[in-house]
Amino acid sequence: MTTALASPLDRLVTLPEGVPELTLGWGVAQWAMTYLRQPNGTHAGQPFRPVDSQIRFWLWWYGVDEDGNWLFDHAVRRLAKGSGKSPFAAVQALAELCGPVRLADFDPSVPGGCVGKRVDMPLVQIVATNEQQTANTMRMVRAFASKKSRLVAEYGIDPGKEKYFLPPEGTLEQRTSSASGAEGSETSFTVLDETEHWKPGNGGPGLMSTLADNAAKSGSRMLETCNAWVPGQDSVSESSFDAWISQEEGRVKDGAARILCDARLIPADTDWADAESLRKGLDFVYDDCWWVDRRAIMGRIWNPASRLADSVRKYGNRPSAADDAWTTTPAWSLLADPLKIVADKEQIALFFDGSKSRDATGLVGCRISDGHIFVLGCYEPNPSHSSDDEVPPAMVDGWVHAAFEKYEVLGFLADVKEWESFVKVSWPEKYADQLIVHAVATGKEPQPIAWDMRSHSYDFGLACELTETEITEQLFTHDGDSRLARHVGNARRRPNRWGAISIGKESANSPKKVDLAVCMVGARMVRRMVIAAGPKKVRTNEAFFR
Repeated sequence: MTTALASPLDRLVTLPEGVPELTLGWGVAQWAMTYLRQPNGTHAGQPFRPVDSQIRFWLWWYGVDEDGNWLFDHAVRRLAKGSGKSPFAAVQALAELCGPVRLADFDPSVPGGCVGKRVDMPLVQIVATNEQQTANTMRMVRAFASKKSRLVAEYGIDPGKEKYFLPPEGTLEQRTSSASGAEGSETSFTVLDETEHWKPGNGGPGLMSTLADNAAKSGSRMLETCNAWVPGQDSVSESSFDAWISQEEGRVKDGAARILCDARLIPADTDWADAESLRKGLDFVYDDCWWVDRRAIMGRIWNPASRLADSVRKYGNRPSAADDAWTTTPAWSLLADPLKIVADKEQIALFFDGSKSRDATGLVGCRISDGHIFVLGCYEPNPSHSSDDEVPPAMVDGWVHAAFEKYEVLGFLADVKEWESFVKVSWPEKYADQLIVHAVATGKEPQPIAWDMRSHSYDFGLACELTETEITEQLFTHDGDSRLARHVGNARRRPNRWGAISIGKESANSPKKVDLAVCMVGARMVRRMVIAAGPKKVRTNEAFFR
């Protein structure tokens, strides 16, 4: 799956498809092949030859619009262990020091339609929170640009162990720094090395913020290199990926810095215990990395001392699931069927979970005939989670009205908190007569729609457990909605007082939403209620018993 139509979380290849119309990338690739020689491996001493995937990255990274503005301001290269991120970052740093990496003019006669020039007074930094993280990249810089190399000779570079000088005022340097120590540097380009290890405990997020401020001040750009992260550790790499997801879902303001994400993930259906399936998966994730020994990696994965979660992260390039994750992103991805259409007047069940601000508000449907899940509405506040965004009530009311207009709704449950006037008054007045199941059918205060989750935690916990089993056994499909996929991936296991496993956020103040996951579980639950209560009114088939 490589198409941009897929949910960002489901894309196995995240670079944009095709190539940009205008780019300096061809010229950068030609410069690298002219001045650099492969320092190690089977091709040692031969001219450096980037593989196709590296050239595609360059074409997009150095892509410009018709006004000469960069298409992307920030790049993240997240690739499986052994894919050559450090050598490529070294090449990138040297290109930014000496190569034609700035637009001089447009020329339709040259590949990419752009002519490049060198940076005046380049300041290229390779930065991390400790020296060990930058060691591999700087080692490759020294290997590509040794004292006897053509690059050093022709450009008059003075090479050192941690710093290279390019006359008259150019510098490439290795930096390990705190946020305060990095503040103010007017860099022309920055490599942020191994950002999966940039965590609050070592000052990583603060350093990242400072470097981003420096880049904005000087009009420069940054490249992150990383492996897949361990979720929940608040690493810079995870934050950057979350920002890219927000970008791809259209949740960032126009004019915000654009992120180019270069990741390649092992397919979700890879069987890690089956040799043929695993080899096929590794061939995909390593693609044109001809230097990677797949057999050696398979041996490492199958070593009894290896943990599968670590192997999935390191060699499959997928973040390992959090210890308390409710389900996994790959398991959810396997259920995606975005080509399924829920036709007009089909019978469905609905569930609504709403908030006035901070948390998300959603409406999810579940087709009665086969259990297919689809999103009918979602409103999320500003991704920063610190805004006072409020949900427009008229918009939410419109979702519900449109659902009842288009489909035959047989059951509709909604949480009460913060939406009581809609849930207990206006929606029942309009729609209660169409429903064959009610939220609270008897008692002192029967309710057609209002289903207060605070007093139904036992029932919802059982619904979560049933849905988790259905996901594992692949018993239903969903529409592939990116927001729902993200919320499901954010959901954490939360035992309730009766011992059932419900779902919740990773913490009360987490900006990572789960509300659509709650709606999905609820819609599956309402479908079961409809099937149990209305066999004479429901158009049945065998799929009901899934």
